[in-house]
Amino acid sequence: MKHRIVVLGAGYAGAYVAGTLARRLSPADTEITVVNAEPEFVQRLRLHQLAAGQEIEAPKLADVFAGTGIRLRLARVTAVDPERQVVAVADADGGGELGYDTLLYALGSNVADHGVPGVAEHAFHVTSRPAALRLRERLDSLSGRGEGSRVLVVGDGLTGIETATEIAESRPGLSVSLVARGELGAPLSAGARSHLRRACDRLGITVLEHTSVEAVEATRVLCADGSPLASDATVWTAGFAVNPIAAAAGLEVTDDGRIVVDRAMRSLSHPNVYAAGDSVYTIGDNGRPLPMSCASAGFTGMQAMKAIVGCLTGSKTAKVKLSYPGNHISLGRRDGILQMVDSEAQAKPKYVGGRKAARIKAGILKMSVWTTSHPTFGLPMRKRRLAPAPDGAAAMAAAQPA
Repeated sequence: MKHRIVVLGAGYAGAYVAGTLARRLSPADTEITVVNAEPEFVQRLRLHQLAAGQEIEAPKLADVFAGTGIRLRLARVTAVDPERQVVAVADADGGGELGYDTLLYALGSNVADHGVPGVAEHAFHVTSRPAALRLRERLDSLSGRGEGSRVLVVGDGLTGIETATEIAESRPGLSVSLVARGELGAPLSAGARSHLRRACDRLGITVLEHTSVEAVEATRVLCADGSPLASDATVWTAGFAVNPIAAAAGLEVTDDGRIVVDRAMRSLSHPNVYAAGDSVYTIGDNGRPLPMSCASAGFTGMQAMKAIVGCLTGSKTAKVKLSYPGNHISLGRRDGILQMVDSEAQAKPKYVGGRKAARIKAGILKMSVWTTSHPTFGLPMRKRRLAPAPDGAAAMAAAQPA
């Protein structure tokens, strides 16, 4: 009987791991199934551009995995039962269960409402392709009214900054405001913060600092001090939350639901479950938790892949560097900020801004979608056979990075 590997999620982490495993493991011994709710690969890092009205490439997963032997199941994951080693899914045909021997959990994250009333009912977000298209439709309708319609972006993290600047540049007839809980761009260096402020001024964005939103209504938000802010479209970018499926399954998770793993990205509570991307809680080489990001998805996905191959083939697992080098922030299509950080995750004094930073960010995004769309490019042709099943302790030891 073949060893069944099931990958949940085909984002930056899941698509990479699945394709690489297919190239490195012999199909005589293994079968790989990828479960994803959408038929396309979603460029999560560019959904704010899609919402603003731009056309963003969305490769079909059937084409991405063509020729790899991977089985693609278009379905929504509803539950995981690690004791029975099955995954419950729902699709147009009613769904069912998938059994696994090794599971990679890479379901990513979605918008976090932080319990603020009205977010789910009245706010838009850009954490999924359907959500971005919904916001796009709303912006189209506001643009059709003429100038003066108000767009309020709540949250001044990277997603909030990129969303506000993209909408302001792409739709100059709209009045865009950005709500920040503290100082705008606080994690950036002084020079980068000044660059960000100049970009907001250039694009006509109103920045509201030291402002907390307590409730979202259909045509306004209510601030902590009781003052209302009128809004024709409120975009909520105040953080991310993971799917509660892992916690409901009984996997060891953090308070926010991320799966706790060892250095090999292996669940501490269930050794045949691995995690990668936004779904995982892991400590980087600097002793700090890796943030939810595309870069973290790449590092954790690569480490999980190497650990799975090492465990199944009885070989040593190489250690992947777990670092967070910095932030690449787009400020529309012709401006940006590249802010590197030190070993303590603090912004370095120097930064790169303007068109050069925008070109660097565009290059990174182009490379990300190309490598995801060609998951087996450049990998060795040799497919490894599985080793005889080791006992639990030996398997754990083999999966740990050398």
